Amino acid sequence: MAAMQKLMKCVVSPTGKHSASVIFLHGSGDTGQGLRAWVQDVMMPGLTFDHIRVIYPTAPARPYTPMYGALSNVWFDRYKISNNCPEHLQSIDAMCCALGAIIQDEVSAGIPKHRIIIGGFSMGGAMAIHLVCRYHPDIAGVFALSSFLNKDSVAFKAVEERVRAGHVLPELLQCHGTSDELVLHHWGEDTSMLLQKAGMTTAFHSLPGLYHQLSLPEMELLKAWILHKLPPSSS
Repeated sequence: MAAMQKLMKCVVSPTGKHSASVIFLHGSGDTGQGLRAWVQDVMMPGLTFDHIRVIYPTAPARPYTPMYGALSNVWFDRYKISNNCPEHLQSIDAMCCALGAIIQDEVSAGIPKHRIIIGGFSMGGAMAIHLVCRYHPDIAGVFALSSFLNKDSVAFKAVEERVRAGHVLPELLQCHGTSDELVLHHWGEDTSMLLQKAGMTTAFHSLPGLYHQLSLPEMELLKAWILHKLPPSSS
């Protein structure tokens, strides 16, 4: 099998010594550079830290079924945008492998996995949950903004199996606008509930009146949560 193409990424370096990392995945049709610009528009000067490197990868262009096979920068394919259909596991698993290489790059740079957080917006949040729950449960935390998993997602079973084996998974932070018409609010709530039922610790925040978008209160909450999980290193 040919080696998978290395993902392009936009990187925001820390202002001081690098001792932790955040990998932030964009939504469908966007890019890493586009997500970084959006974050900056919402919260100046953006998601910046003294000690944390923020990495915005870009999903490769692939045929996307909800767009009738047109090429789009998406982390995986969907049969349709619904929480009540099978997952396209082949594309999800292939991207978990590609994103795992970015995690390994950070580890090779001296950042232990318990000093790494992974999350995303919309499809990026779903991708992050799959990546963490199924392949990298030893990271510091995972976040999902305006995101959902299909109701029969294999991620729920993966959490159950890990918890049954005595493993402790990282906490999931979820934020979701109550007015989101693309990814319905109750889809996000259902994801949180099913992950909790499987044994994962989740924190779900509803944002009144927010549509399928980022907001300043959401980004401030996320930044505070990241700093709680990844405080400055004492070394």
